[in-house]
Amino acid sequence: MKIGVAREIKNNENRVALTPAGADRLRSAGHEVLIEKNAGVGSSLPDEAYLKVGAKIAPDAASVWATSDMVMKVKEPLASEWPHMRKGQTVFTYFHLAADRKLTDAMLATGSHCFAYETLEHGGGLPLLTPMSEVAGRMAIQAGAKYLEAPAGGSGILLGGVPGVRPAKVLILGGGVVGTQAARMAAGLGADVTIMDVNLDRMRYLDEILPANCRTVYSTPHAIREALPETDLVVGAVLVPGAVAPRLITRADLKLMRKGSVLVDVAIDQGGCMETVHPTTHAEPVFVIDGVVHYCVANMPGAVPRTSTWALTNATLPWTVKLAQLGPANAVKQSPELASAANCLDGKLVCKAVAESFGMPFTPAIEAAASIA
Repeated sequence: MKIGVAREIKNNENRVALTPAGADRLRSAGHEVLIEKNAGVGSSLPDEAYLKVGAKIAPDAASVWATSDMVMKVKEPLASEWPHMRKGQTVFTYFHLAADRKLTDAMLATGSHCFAYETLEHGGGLPLLTPMSEVAGRMAIQAGAKYLEAPAGGSGILLGGVPGVRPAKVLILGGGVVGTQAARMAAGLGADVTIMDVNLDRMRYLDEILPANCRTVYSTPHAIREALPETDLVVGAVLVPGAVAPRLITRADLKLMRKGSVLVDVAIDQGGCMETVHPTTHAEPVFVIDGVVHYCVANMPGAVPRTSTWALTNATLPWTVKLAQLGPANAVKQSPELASAANCLDGKLVCKAVAESFGMPFTPAIEAAASIA
């Protein structure tokens, strides 16, 4: 199979979908690898590193899309990339379709086979989402600490406080990978941390592994409203796999918060779990509503590509090899994990959570795969 790696064009997206080690692995499995010129530069991976392992360098994005059977990316294809996509081509990347009807319609119109990192299920987890969730959860606290500073528009409180002065109070909504990593970072800095979830077994686990300055509270709208007046930093970390995130904080709830408080919505890729959010970029990461600073960067790990690119490839590579080996139709038929990653096949929407988000027709992946040559 001819596998192409396109350079990311999203604002300040410095990751690349494949390291030279990954390219070497694919080459060893008998595949051709084509890397767009300078695709890895943002991750400190020059073209020469790919050439050394036998990959080829394409002069531009059009060449990658035109000649590749499968294209690997990190983020969803942007509008300028849609015309390059074609019927029968496989695309393996983060899509987050449930948050974007226009993108969903565009992917269906191309007739390409869209396999999404974020919906691949294995062993009861989401292994291709986990590494970036770990990065984003930790970064959420770094970003929150920065924007709590007065020059950045915050209330001027140090996250961990100092002896004789109370630390900041951090509220984390969701006890999954993002929430757990955020809690660990915030607690390590000395903050007063509350983590809310609706899974009692998960909260028992968190009580055991998190330090004493973290507490768990069962999440209800009332519990959230009670916590907001005393909270300095809120981290939205709720995930419903493949589906749009539930809205847990409303516009009216902002009036309960102190001026200069900060909201970091890590769920923004799936539409966000706060009513007042919209995606932002690393170039313009924040906006203010009712005196509350909102940080909603949709590709947070892109700011630390020397960590994120390796973490991502470590997770995706075994599945990339398998998808390339089997091809899209057989991958769906023979691998339950890759079947769960399939979102669009040959113009059909095969991810039930996305279909339900938009009220669109749903086709089981195995049924759609049967029609692929």
